[in-house]
Amino acid sequence: MSTTLPLGVQSYCFRNFKDNATVAAKVKEIGLDRVEICRIHADFHDLEGWKNIVKTYADAGVQIVSIGVETLVGDPSERDLFECVKLAGAKHISVHFQVGTYAKAIAQARALAREYGVKVGIHCHGGYMFGGQPDVMDHLIGLGAPEIGLCMDTAWCMQIGPNLGKPLEWLKRYAGHLTGIHFKDFVFEKNGQWKDTVVGQGNLDLPAYVAALKADSYTGMAVVEYEADPENPVPALKNCVEQMKKVL
Repeated sequence: MSTTLPLGVQSYCFRNFKDNATVAAKVKEIGLDRVEICRIHADFHDLEGWKNIVKTYADAGVQIVSIGVETLVGDPSERDLFECVKLAGAKHISVHFQVGTYAKAIAQARALAREYGVKVGIHCHGGYMFGGQPDVMDHLIGLGAPEIGLCMDTAWCMQIGPNLGKPLEWLKRYAGHLTGIHFKDFVFEKNGQWKDTVVGQGNLDLPAYVAALKADSYTGMAVVEYEADPENPVPALKNCVEQMKKVL
C-alpha cells in the first residue's frame, strides 16, 4: 500500500467468520497484510491460545498491528491485553472507557502502556457512548497523555453531528495525540440513522483527510472498517482498499 501509511483492516468486518485462518486469508484477498484483532476472534485472557492465533496470522503473512476495541475498567486482568499486544509485536490497543471507572482505568492503562511501550487509543464511538464527544475526549486524553490518545473512527466522529463531528478539524484538535485511525464512512438518513458505505463514498472527504495526515507525517496504526454485508464483506472491502489506494 504505502510506506507512509501502512493500512490494515479491522477483524470485526469478518465477524461472521470465526476461524482465524479463514480471516487471515480474507485479509490477503482484499489486498492487505495487516489486521487489528477484535474479541470475536480472540480471547485476550487466554495467552497460550493467543500465541497460536499470532502464529496463524504470521504463517499467512498477515501482521497483527493492534487489538481492540476493548473496554477498560481498571481490573488487574487487563494486563493480559498488553501481554497480547507484546506477543503479537504490535504497538497499539484500541479501547473504550466508562463514566464510572475511567479515572482508575486510565491510571492503570497509562502505567501499563509505559511498561509495555504501547500506545492506547480511545476509540470514538459516536454520540451514544462515553468518549464520543470531543469535550469528554479532551478530558480523558488530558488524564492519560502521552501514552493515551485518540483512535479516530472517521464515521463515528461524523455521527455526533455536523457541528462537532468534523474529522478534518479533529486532526487539528488532536495533533500529537492521534494514535490510531479506523477509516470508515457513513451516509445518513433524514432521521439521523447511519448506514455503512465504502470509505470515501459517503460523507467523509477522504482525499482531504489523507492529505492532512500526510502533511502531518502520520505513521500510526490505521485500519479500514466496513461493517455491512457481514456474510460477504470481501467485495465492499476490496472497493474500500481501492479507494484508499487512490489517495495514499
